[in-house]
Amino acid sequence: MQQAKPNLSFWQIWNMCFGFLGIQFGFALQNGNVSRIFQTLGASIDEIPILWIAGPLTGLLVQPIIGYFSDRTWNKLGRRRPYFFYGAVLTTVALFFMPNSPTLWMAAGMLWILDASINITMEPFRAFVGDNLNKQQRPLGFSMQSFFIGVGAVVASALPYILSNWFDVANTAPAGEIPDSVKYSFYAGGVVLFIAVLWTVMKSTEYSPEQLEAFGDEIDTSAPQTHNDRRYWLPGAIFTALGVAGVVLVYANSLDQQLYVLGGCLLAFGLLQWLVSLLKNGGKKDEGQQGMLVQIVDDLFTMPTTMRHLAVVQFFSWFALFSMWIYTTAAVTSVHYGSSDPTSSAYNDGADWVGLLFAIYNGFAAIAAILIPWVVRKTSLQISHSLNLICGALGLMAFLWIKDPALLWIPMIGVGIAWASILSLPYALLADSLPSQKMGVYMGMFNFFIVLPQLLAASILGTMLKLFFNGEAIYALATGAVSWVIAAVYVLTIKNRSVSH
Repeated sequence: MQQAKPNLSFWQIWNMCFGFLGIQFGFALQNGNVSRIFQTLGASIDEIPILWIAGPLTGLLVQPIIGYFSDRTWNKLGRRRPYFFYGAVLTTVALFFMPNSPTLWMAAGMLWILDASINITMEPFRAFVGDNLNKQQRPLGFSMQSFFIGVGAVVASALPYILSNWFDVANTAPAGEIPDSVKYSFYAGGVVLFIAVLWTVMKSTEYSPEQLEAFGDEIDTSAPQTHNDRRYWLPGAIFTALGVAGVVLVYANSLDQQLYVLGGCLLAFGLLQWLVSLLKNGGKKDEGQQGMLVQIVDDLFTMPTTMRHLAVVQFFSWFALFSMWIYTTAAVTSVHYGSSDPTSSAYNDGADWVGLLFAIYNGFAAIAAILIPWVVRKTSLQISHSLNLICGALGLMAFLWIKDPALLWIPMIGVGIAWASILSLPYALLADSLPSQKMGVYMGMFNFFIVLPQLLAASILGTMLKLFFNGEAIYALATGAVSWVIAAVYVLTIKNRSVSH
C-alpha cells in the first residue's frame, strides 16, 4: 500500500530552500554586472549578447547531466545535497576570480566557469522540492525558493551602489579596469553563497530511494513511461540540414556573426539525434544499460504533456528576462543618463542605479512570493501566473514612457511580480506531472526552455536592434514586454489542476 508524503513544517521547508538565497546572490551579481564588466574591458554594445552566450550553453549541457546523475545518487550526503555542496565550492571560487579578469576574453571564459558552477548547485534544488514535498505543499516550497531568491538578489544587486554611496568605495576605475565596488561585491557574494548552501546541506534531510518508491508519486500517464525504441534519423537529418543551411546563409551574406549560434545549435541537435540512433543500434532494451545521452534524448521526446505546454510558456517568459538582463544597463545609461562611455561618471552612475533597480524588483519579488500561494488558492496556478506575467509586461513597457530615472523603480513592481511567479508556479505545475525516479533529469531538461530563449536573445537581439531600432537598447525591453504577453496567454491553455484549499 502506497504511503502519502507527510506535510513538512514551515522551518523544514525554510531550511530546504535557504540555500537559494546564496545561489541567487551569485546569480544576481552575474546578471547585474557582467555586461558592465564586458563593456569596461572593451566590448561594444552589439558584442554584449554573444559574450553572454556562455550562460545558456553551459546550462544547456550541465543541468540535464546533473539531473541525470542526481537521480542515481545516494550517499552519506543524500541524493541532491552532494551537488549543492560541491557546486557551491566551485561557484565561490569563480565569484572571486570573475571581477579580476584582465582581458575581455578571460572575462568571457570566467563567465563559462561561473555559470557552469551555479548550474551545478542550482539544478538539484528544484528536484529537491519535488522529492520532499507533497502536491499540496509544492506551491509553498517553490514560492519559498522565490522568496529567498528575492531577498538574496536585493542585497546582491544593490551591493555596488551601497559600497560606492555609503562606504565611499570607488565605482570608477582607469580604462580597462573593474571598479573596486564591483570587485568587493563579488567577494561578498562568494562568502554568502557558500554559507547559505552549506546551511541547507547541514539542516535538511532527504528521502531514500526506497522511501520515494513507497510514496508512489503520481505521474502524468499521458506520456509513455516504457522503453522508447524510436530512432531519430529523419529529425536528425532535418535539423542537420537546417543548421548547415543557416551557417552557409550567414557566411554567404556576411550577416552578423552572432547568427552563427543559431545555425550551430541546429546542427549540433541534429548530430546528437544521429549519435543517439547509432547508440540504439546496440539493441540494449534495459533502460539501466543505455547510455546517458540515449536516455536523456528519449526522455526529451517522451516528456509529459504538461511539460510540453510549459516549455512554450518558459520560452517566452525567459526571452523577456534575458532581454532585460542583457540590455537594461545599456538602455538606462544611454537613454536616462545620456552616456554610453563606460569610463564616464554618468555611465557608472546609471550602471549603479540599474543594480539598485534590480535589487528593487527582487525585493518586490520577495513580497510577491509570500502572496502568490494565496492568489493560487483563490484562482488557479494558470490564472495566477498569467496575471503576474501581464504585470511584468507593463513594467518593461514603462521604461519607454518614463523619462526621469528616479521613477524607474515603479516599473520594477511589475517586473518583480513576474519574476517571483516565473521562479515558482511553472515548477509547481511541472513537479506534479513528473515521475519521481526522473524528477532530476526532467527538471534539468526543463532548463532547455530557459536556455533556448537566451541563445535566441544572444543571437538575434543585437542584429534586430541594429536593423529595426537604430541600435537603441531600450527597444529590447519593449520586445521583452511583448514576449511576456505571449507567455501570459499561452499558460491559460494548460489543463487545469485543482489546488487543495
